[in-house]
Amino acid sequence: MTLDDIGDPLDSIDDPPDDDLTRWCARALELGADAATPLAPGLVVTAEWVRLKCQFGCDGYGRCRTCPPDSPTPRQTRRLLDEYARAILLRRGPHTVYDEHDQHYVALRRTAADLERELFLAGHHKAWSMSNGPCDVCDVCDREQPCVDPAHARPSLEACGIDVFATVRAAGWEIEVVRDRNDQYRFFALVLVD
Repeated sequence: MTLDDIGDPLDSIDDPPDDDLTRWCARALELGADAATPLAPGLVVTAEWVRLKCQFGCDGYGRCRTCPPDSPTPRQTRRLLDEYARAILLRRGPHTVYDEHDQHYVALRRTAADLERELFLAGHHKAWSMSNGPCDVCDVCDREQPCVDPAHARPSLEACGIDVFATVRAAGWEIEVVRDRNDQYRFFALVLVD
């Protein structure tokens, strides 16, 4: 038996990883994002001050395994981002009805985790996502028990030290501070591809 008899083992892969993220951006829309765009990980901005805003100002600090102090530090996040060549930025919104805030928040977290899973199953073995805000599954993590939903538990962009405002603007999207309940608001997530 020779190597010619065996053939190319890659011929047996049904759906090899693709270089064009267009179909994955379209898939993100099908999964529930309002917009999705490829983004070079080098354009993602990390900063130490972001994590401090989680520590001093967010009531989720220390309550979830996906929040500081358990989430990656800004330095770890920068090193992680530098291991990737491609990413997809997701957006949910703009929305104006503040009472619907929670449903949009949860939907984008699910969309990002589900897209990550589909990318992985399609051959992008490094796929990983970060979403918006504290995990929504439990009010407070029971650290004596395993996570009840590890398939969807991911840290937020902010918890990882990502400057969401600078990153979203680097992608060419609009983002502004929400000053009152009548302002438009948006949620963002990032899926690292490879």
